Amino acid sequence: MSNGHVPPPWPGRRLPLGARFDGAGTNFALWAGDAEAVDLCLFEDGPDGTPRESRLPLREQTFRVWHGYVPGVRPGQRYGYRVHGRWEPGRGARWNPAKLLLDPYARAVDGDFVLHDAVFGHVRGRDDTVRDDRDSAAYVPKSVVVADDSDWSQDRRPKIPWAESVIYELHVKGFTARHPRIPDHLRGTYAGLAHPAAIDHLVRLGVTAVELLPVHQFVSEEHLLRGRRTNHWGYNTVGFFAPHAGYSSAGGRGGQVHEFRDMVHALHAAGIEVILDVVYNHTGEGGPAGPTLCFRGIDNAGYYRLADGGRHYTDYTGCGNTLDVVQPQVLQLITDSLRYWVIEMGVDGFRFDLAAALARSTHDVDMLSSFLTVIAQDPVLSRVKLIAEPWDLGAGGYQVGAFPPLWTEWNDQYRDAVRDFWRGAHPDVRGLAYRLSGSSDLYQRDGRSPYASINFVTAHDGFTMRDLVTYERKRNEENGEDNRDGTDNNRSWNHGYEGETSDPNVVSLRKRQIRNLMTTLLLSTGVPMITSGDEMGRTQAGNNNAYCQDNELSWLDWSALDSPQWRPLLDLTARLIRLRRAHPVLCRRAFYSGRPVAPDGLRDLAWFTPGGREMTRKDWFAPTATLGMYLSGLDIDRRGPRGERILDDSFLFILHASSQPMRFTLPDEPWAHSYEVVLDTALEEDPMARYSEPVAGGSGLRLAGRSAMLLRVEHAVWAPT
Repeated sequence: MSNGHVPPPWPGRRLPLGARFDGAGTNFALWAGDAEAVDLCLFEDGPDGTPRESRLPLREQTFRVWHGYVPGVRPGQRYGYRVHGRWEPGRGARWNPAKLLLDPYARAVDGDFVLHDAVFGHVRGRDDTVRDDRDSAAYVPKSVVVADDSDWSQDRRPKIPWAESVIYELHVKGFTARHPRIPDHLRGTYAGLAHPAAIDHLVRLGVTAVELLPVHQFVSEEHLLRGRRTNHWGYNTVGFFAPHAGYSSAGGRGGQVHEFRDMVHALHAAGIEVILDVVYNHTGEGGPAGPTLCFRGIDNAGYYRLADGGRHYTDYTGCGNTLDVVQPQVLQLITDSLRYWVIEMGVDGFRFDLAAALARSTHDVDMLSSFLTVIAQDPVLSRVKLIAEPWDLGAGGYQVGAFPPLWTEWNDQYRDAVRDFWRGAHPDVRGLAYRLSGSSDLYQRDGRSPYASINFVTAHDGFTMRDLVTYERKRNEENGEDNRDGTDNNRSWNHGYEGETSDPNVVSLRKRQIRNLMTTLLLSTGVPMITSGDEMGRTQAGNNNAYCQDNELSWLDWSALDSPQWRPLLDLTARLIRLRRAHPVLCRRAFYSGRPVAPDGLRDLAWFTPGGREMTRKDWFAPTATLGMYLSGLDIDRRGPRGERILDDSFLFILHASSQPMRFTLPDEPWAHSYEVVLDTALEEDPMARYSEPVAGGSGLRLAGRSAMLLRVEHAVWAPT
């Protein structure tokens, strides 16, 4: 197309927003608030490969939506917008038609963001109120028309109950970039994650869901690009409907959409759900000094929370801006995006980055906010998995335990308690007991269940599990910020030597501590989340903020699978997941009561001292490094589909964080006649090797220093009638 051959747009329709192809042409609709005029810009490659632009003014405006229909425009067409209006930054108005803008509803994005002064709405090096009139089109990505041709009729969502879920957090590129069995051209892509070699690992491990780090179209920040680095994690979104084109092996003209759908199909076929880590709290445009790529140029005051009369941004995210979810058009954008990913792209749930920022009303976090209310009543979104990162960086932003029913939460109090216990920093075990048993102190009062707690020891942000037992100080120099970035509160322990060592005693103890951490995570009540690679000893060499390390430091090293040092850890993790999923007593849907569920039962949960007696109030406040947790399989507060009583084995889980070995007296009748040792983390080669004979109740069981044991109850006096 050229300027001379593009007919004026027909009036078209105001809904749906975005670009919709109907078989003969495409309807374009853009909400642009107080804009004075909107130009639709169509791009095609000229004979010399240089993009040629055709500008079509959209004459129709309905309820602040500018719209028009262009016959002949088909899927694959690249486009953008130029929006005209006032330039009054002091009042929040930053319209600049020299800047080509992405469609907020674009379903695909093509091309790279190139750091050039022309991409900024203001003149660089001067006051941000001075407008820059240079054309940005050559340096910014373009939106792409995509056909509405999804077909999910043959897809079967796994629909794993929350209580039975095991989440695996991974990065699409980092998980597959070095996999030797995935073809080179598919590594680092959606197709690579859909490859049988990648799925085989997930199936063997036994996880029920993958939680993908951001896959919405994103850009890298200016300071990273100037330092020849990129935003690897992707928490810098510019397209809430578009799969990130950089993870596509099928190109950026819409192929990424089909490739993403094929990936979801493949994971579903393997019984694995897909959860997206989504970033609706801010955008990649940053603060006032950031580039003009989309929202800022469409209607700055209509999309962002502004401060100081409109000149600056309210920043609850630490990323320069905060989307204003109080505005109806922003709330619509987010919910339309979420429904699109569920209905058209097949995903099963979302983890909301800095979710407290989305729950803010005018200023304060409000659990009756419009965002949470709309989600709760939405017939699509209320039925998918919802995970909150329950904090932001603003005042009052820490909201762990405060989100309403339907929501689960990343439980950082679980992370801290488990790390502190195993490094010997706990004064007593009160907090640990709450975390092991589902965190009822956080989630029970509002009617939620133990699976409201997403338990994790590590996540993408922070040390890997191996680094957690290897480093006490972060090693982030390669990030280019003089080691200032990343937390200093790691709650880690290097076991006497900072960094990697060949000392066999240190190496052995570190591996045992990893087994302790993984065992605790997978046997705790709640939903466990494993960070990709922890099951095979992944290291980032002490970097606890590898967000800009798109290289082998962050990518999984699959050679660890062939290492005799780490293969046993993978086997242990898989067997623990199988054990967990096989036993209802380990996947509870209701909190413990501390009472018998049936007349012939024991208490559903009991705590024991090393002397084999139940803990008293005095014991809870006394310093100790050892705790016994008794889980009664005869007292599960849950019924089967026909109302039948659910029965299971009973277990005794013993955690011993002291460096010294000790004897733990096993509870005698009525708790048990004898016990079978199921797991002992002190055994390096096979922690789940079976003992030759049962251990009698009332006898002493030797615990190695810094170890955990799981025992199955045998011949209990109480038996079901």
